[in-house]
Amino acid sequence: MPNLLRKKSLPRRTVLRAAGVSVALPMLDAMTPACQAAAMQDVPRRMVAVNVDLGFMPEEFFPHSSGRDYELSPHLQVLKSLRDDFTVFSGVSHPEVDGGHQGDKCFLTGAPHPRSAGFRNSISLDQLAARQIGHLTRFPTLNLRVGPGGGSLSYTGDGVRIPSEERPSRVFRQLFVQGTAAEVDAQVRRLREGQSLMDSFAGQIKSLSRDVGGADRARLDQFFSSVRDVEQRLASSEEWERRPKPQVKLKPPQDVRDPGALVKRLRSMYDLARLALETDSTRLVTVFVTQQFNPKVDLPGVDLPHHALTHQSQQQQSREQLRTVEEAEMAELGRLLEGLRTATEEGASLLDRTMVLQGSNLGHAGRHDTTNLPVLLAGGGFRHGQHLVFDRQHNTPLSCVYVSMLQRLGIETDSFATGTGRISGLDFA
Repeated sequence: MPNLLRKKSLPRRTVLRAAGVSVALPMLDAMTPACQAAAMQDVPRRMVAVNVDLGFMPEEFFPHSSGRDYELSPHLQVLKSLRDDFTVFSGVSHPEVDGGHQGDKCFLTGAPHPRSAGFRNSISLDQLAARQIGHLTRFPTLNLRVGPGGGSLSYTGDGVRIPSEERPSRVFRQLFVQGTAAEVDAQVRRLREGQSLMDSFAGQIKSLSRDVGGADRARLDQFFSSVRDVEQRLASSEEWERRPKPQVKLKPPQDVRDPGALVKRLRSMYDLARLALETDSTRLVTVFVTQQFNPKVDLPGVDLPHHALTHQSQQQQSREQLRTVEEAEMAELGRLLEGLRTATEEGASLLDRTMVLQGSNLGHAGRHDTTNLPVLLAGGGFRHGQHLVFDRQHNTPLSCVYVSMLQRLGIETDSFATGTGRISGLDFA
């Protein structure tokens, strides 16, 4: 079963007395200012966040000039037809997020020092957004991965990783395949059994909490918080199980198991992400593109493993091969953006209502550098067509871009992680 978070709704109880801790109410319509609520209902806003863990060669990605008249870099030439639909950023990163490849887990959280012994992650951008708008769709978030392993971009408020799904067939089945009446009834029974299990946890924790010290009690409270989240998801999942799923024309995708088939795997996941947005099955998607397992990408002229190429990019032959791989990744992003731009919703382009962020946790993969990250933001109703340049020695927090994105989703906040205020120069259209 894909790791797709169910939507949150009002739990069966607003107070669980088992641990003596109140349960915070989810975001309700009555809590939202009237103008903001109307805007969110009238114009659905969506977000896709992509992290390419091996990044892009800086000299191929970043333009040399700034502003609206900048000259497209070699990699951005691939997106030439979409020039007015995206903004590229220079001089942004997450302060104190070091650790080279380990920084991928912090791409959407900004939590510092991921390799430190006491590291604890924080809530990711998509999960913070899901707290307020996730209840509007069947799946609050859709967490995808292109590449093997257990990596993910999504983390709960307690810093717990939310698993991502690598197999397109499972994602398609969960999104669009309606079970039989018997299968639906069986699933509802399992959900109700899960709710009973959560109740049993409550009793156990109540008993255990009496006999432990303050530090252990805090750990139990954290665990119980996670239990309450599960309880809420189980309750709301039962409601969604009874509703029919949307029908789509796309044939069920085949799982491509060849690790070198990067383009095929990217395309399959991007197609599913687009369909999930078009059918309003979710409004928040993350895609983790991980190549650290070092495959040889199945593209003409490429005969060295991807990860190895990033460490040999100063050599002409390796550089040309790496350029081929990275431009193929950019081309698949362009295909996703074109698909969103072509799709319409109430007469508007779906791209105008969908922010698509692509970036990397590495500014230079060959050096494991985590500053000056290659980041672009497309769509979402921003005034694009520009290259925004910030200090490359003292980077602006990437989380300022995230604040702008959260506000565009209709979420009232002035900060996220190390970002305080919106990113300068990125205005709503």
